[in-house]
Amino acid sequence: MADWTERYRPSTLSEVRGNDKARDAFAEWARTWDDHREAVILYGSPGVGKTSAAHALASDMGWETVELNASDQRTADVIERFAGRAARNATLGGSAAGGGASGGDTASRQLVVLDEADNIHGNYDRGGASAITQLVKESGQPIVLIANEFYDISRGLRNACQDIEFRDVSARSIVPVLRDICRKEGIEFESDALQRIAERNRGDLRGAINDLQAACEGRSSIAVEDVVTADRDKAMGIFPFLDAVLKEESAEEALQSAYAVDETPDDLTKWIEDNMLDVYDSAEATRAYDFLANADVWLGRVRASQNYTYWRYATDNAAAGVAAARDGTKGGWTRYGRPQFWPSSDATADEVVGRIAAASGCSVATARRELLPFLSAITHHCKPRELTVAMAAAYDLDEAGVAFVTGSGESTNKVESIVEDAQERREQRLTDNAEGAFSGGRSGGIAGTAAADETEAGDTANAGSEDLASETQDSTSDASANGSGESETDDEDDGQSGLTDFM
Repeated sequence: MADWTERYRPSTLSEVRGNDKARDAFAEWARTWDDHREAVILYGSPGVGKTSAAHALASDMGWETVELNASDQRTADVIERFAGRAARNATLGGSAAGGGASGGDTASRQLVVLDEADNIHGNYDRGGASAITQLVKESGQPIVLIANEFYDISRGLRNACQDIEFRDVSARSIVPVLRDICRKEGIEFESDALQRIAERNRGDLRGAINDLQAACEGRSSIAVEDVVTADRDKAMGIFPFLDAVLKEESAEEALQSAYAVDETPDDLTKWIEDNMLDVYDSAEATRAYDFLANADVWLGRVRASQNYTYWRYATDNAAAGVAAARDGTKGGWTRYGRPQFWPSSDATADEVVGRIAAASGCSVATARRELLPFLSAITHHCKPRELTVAMAAAYDLDEAGVAFVTGSGESTNKVESIVEDAQERREQRLTDNAEGAFSGGRSGGIAGTAAADETEAGDTANAGSEDLASETQDSTSDASANGSGESETDDEDDGQSGLTDFM
């Protein structure tokens, strides 16, 4: 019996079901490729139609397809020899693919499809990730990367591509597909049987088709009792979970969704907290924050006691409580972001916290627990900019450090310009505090230079911290409470810089 998932694979994008917005965005990417010439990442749960959409698009556009998937060795050499040749505007036979670079005959293009782009690892894939990143930057042909987990792809590769999310296919979109297949196969069916298959696959269209084929094996009709497939062992993705909690489901249903997500309650709370304000209004957020605060208390007890039975109380508050704080259901699409407190690496986090602790005169634990969350809140996404510059100068942060604290992209122009301005501010403050050491005069020469060398590190750290305190004071509504003449920093430094001036 032929595989129904292959027999009924969509031949055009119009036949792709359940992801209309993603399908239309993908078609627009292809139509305007000459204008942007960027690769695209299609990401989402297995079985939602990402690879089928890529091949359907190639059919619609009249493009040849070159595919490299996880079953192949994806070393830098293999990628360059196969996908690289196609992407640089040559066919597999070695002849030029006319029109690819010039934008003339688009039908002669090749669509390079790299499946499971989030699964490049191990000795066989050595050099593969960097080779793909280089490939998408130099490509003369359209490239599609297929992934289940968007954030498992390297940051450099993500930044070099457009991205389109394919959401889990709803049961109401799966049922018509199953109905059409039954009619084409001459299988009579009960509607409840198809509904049961769709619901048990939880958004996996490919899995639903496979289950339908198994149920129809040797039969000319199927009823509910013929559908004996068990629930698939499939964890809910984090983005459908956020939709469930913040938009769609009741408190009880949201709690069940939390148990289906392969994340700890600590991480789920971070995801909810960081994305909630993109969905909730002020009244809903006020109620939800009470539940998040309770969840944080229980998570603190877990960390203190190592008693993980407390996790269920954190989940109750973070999932069910936040869902209960919502007034009804919400529609529309929201671009969820990764929690801002997640570091790009543990080394980055340790370095940033160490700098904050050294400049503030406190322990690393205090800097991590109290100061870092405050800094992250007041400079979220580098706003306000001047305050972010002051912070970067105070703690001498590089691009990775600023990105870690603010939750912004490390390689963005915004972060780079902030670091440049912060460095200029530090250099200017160092010059101001040198008291003529760099003027070239003999009177301030040796002695002045020695004094500057002796105090350079402390003065530089304190200089930026004083600026940060001043910027924070100006940016808050209660700054005027200090009086018009008492907001200036005293001439003598008491040795306590950083946040101690305004916490």
